[in-house]
Amino acid sequence: MKPGRARLGGVAAILTVIAVLASGCAFIPPKWGSPPVPLSELGVDPATQTRCDPIAPECILPFPNDHFTVRDRSTPTGRRLALSSASLPTNASGAPIDVTDQNRADGWSPGSQIMVELPGLDVEASRIPGLADATRSLRRDSPIVLLDATTHRRLAFWAELDAHADPGETPILFIRPVANFADGHRIVVGMRGLVDASHHRLEPTEAFAAYRDGQRTTDRTFESRRPLMERVFADLAFAGVARRPLQLAWDFTVASTESLTGRMLAIRDDAFRELGDATPAYTVTKVTENPNPQVLRRVEGTFELPLYLTDGGAPGGRFVLGPDGKPQRQPGAFTAEFVCNLPAAAAVTPARMALYGHGLFGERTEVNGRLTRTMAEQYDIAYCATDWYGMSENDLLSALTVLQDLSNMPKIADRIQQGFLAFLFLGRLMRDPRGFAADPAFRFDGRPALDPSQLYFDGNSQGAILGGALTAVAQDWTRSVIAEAGMNYSILLDRSVDFDVYLAVMTPSYPTRYDRIIGGAVIQLLWDRGETNGYANHVTRDPLPGTPRHEVLLLGAVGDHQVSEYSLRVEAATMRVRAHFPLAEPGRIADDLGAFLRPVPYYPWGRSAYFLWDTGSPSSPVANTPPREGHDPHDDTPNIPEVRALKDQFWRPDGRITDVCAGHACTAPVPPENAD
Repeated sequence: MKPGRARLGGVAAILTVIAVLASGCAFIPPKWGSPPVPLSELGVDPATQTRCDPIAPECILPFPNDHFTVRDRSTPTGRRLALSSASLPTNASGAPIDVTDQNRADGWSPGSQIMVELPGLDVEASRIPGLADATRSLRRDSPIVLLDATTHRRLAFWAELDAHADPGETPILFIRPVANFADGHRIVVGMRGLVDASHHRLEPTEAFAAYRDGQRTTDRTFESRRPLMERVFADLAFAGVARRPLQLAWDFTVASTESLTGRMLAIRDDAFRELGDATPAYTVTKVTENPNPQVLRRVEGTFELPLYLTDGGAPGGRFVLGPDGKPQRQPGAFTAEFVCNLPAAAAVTPARMALYGHGLFGERTEVNGRLTRTMAEQYDIAYCATDWYGMSENDLLSALTVLQDLSNMPKIADRIQQGFLAFLFLGRLMRDPRGFAADPAFRFDGRPALDPSQLYFDGNSQGAILGGALTAVAQDWTRSVIAEAGMNYSILLDRSVDFDVYLAVMTPSYPTRYDRIIGGAVIQLLWDRGETNGYANHVTRDPLPGTPRHEVLLLGAVGDHQVSEYSLRVEAATMRVRAHFPLAEPGRIADDLGAFLRPVPYYPWGRSAYFLWDTGSPSSPVANTPPREGHDPHDDTPNIPEVRALKDQFWRPDGRITDVCAGHACTAPVPPENAD
């Protein structure tokens, strides 16, 4: 049976009986068998109960939530999203969010930030686990229980009240998983023991109490949900969570792997099937000798790949979906640009090669910068780059239209995937001996400057956030360095100083914090198709169809102002990457997410690894706010000599890294080139 299709019957009914007995009491809902009551007695509006969830005070909360899905036997999960624009934010012009594309998904984001409003909640009095004590989330007495109902395992999380809530508004409570949820699994959330500042117990809504206590109603729609709620109660009881004290409980289904990655795999496989045994068509447009002391030759040009976007692939282009829901190839070709830098040593010894992924709304010429030049010169590495089409400099205006109307998000998500394909085609030109390696522009005195047998990936900042997803679908390389990294934009944005300028654009269109949070969660459902969050379960394990398993070197910094170190620890836990311990010196990090990471067992180590570097910046705040004090260490890590040594060791077919931190936490002075 596929995930999400189980019913409360048969085996599930037996589990329910066992669960009740295991919970220590034969609990019978107190109002079971009492006369049905009209919905008006529960304060539920019959006209909105399908597009709003009456079990909680706010219409679209709790979120994510299978109440906002429908059955669909054609999908791998057996569900399909059914969000209503009428329940979602509108911008200042009155335009609701068009969720047509979101509603094609068969489940929710694997990195979902679970959200609920609980008026009067005091997190300290309720003893809710936070970043500093996330390990408490797995204790039997945790007031919030996160359960994978597919495996019947408790899941670790941290919870936090929104630090940006508008004055006078009830702040949203975020519940964030320590590692992403498994694709296609059903997740159950249960809450009990929640109190206010005076330690008075929070009362559930009348609607939730009716489901919990067995109070029947005269409304068929309300009653049609009861079997699904009984399933939630049974799952929690099976996990040892009693029904009577529950103040809120619900479930949601995580999107399937096909739903998350199917479009990207479809265009990848279609494009390479058309390419066959050939190499991509390309043109060298410019060759520059000795552009700087560390680069012997720079080669620039264009290359072509199949087009899957409207508008000729220009910013704002969209996929055209066929009857199978997959992007259809469009007339003409997509022309991408590249720049490659050849180090001096390549004139003597063919260089290893690395694709480079640039930062936030940058462009391919970032590969010409100091960050890559030293690495290339020191270790004989030839770097090539193209643009992150979808999140490049040329896409900035398109991105601004998204901030003003979130209905425009497909323009970004679709073009990112076309951009992934551009990187894959550039990688093929580098990897195939008949590609760049055979071109006179990449040869010195007739000798090849490139070693086509060694291709790797190097992504920094945005290049790492998108680079994890690119790595998951890559067929021509198996080792990637993901630096200054993190994933899940719906979590990253609040914790990044980079979002300040974009927030200034977004706020006039979505003036309330509530609308911006809900809107961000809704567009994350599309962003998953174009960033690591939607692919993280398939990078170092469970590879995608037709794709090798990859190894990654994850690199981050204590107190990063731009990409939260917390999100990188979630990424490491999701990918099950071994971490260098100790992560940091005592008192230097405020969370205990490291407790969920396994250490590198020995050195030299030939598999994936995570290193946290400390150049002395203030620790990251625990609240969902960005670090702002002191030096921003965001660009420090790639410029640390020991990090360059790690990359050199890792970027080999049988690469094995050594303990460059000599058994201690990894510390370094601020690199001179990064001094404030």
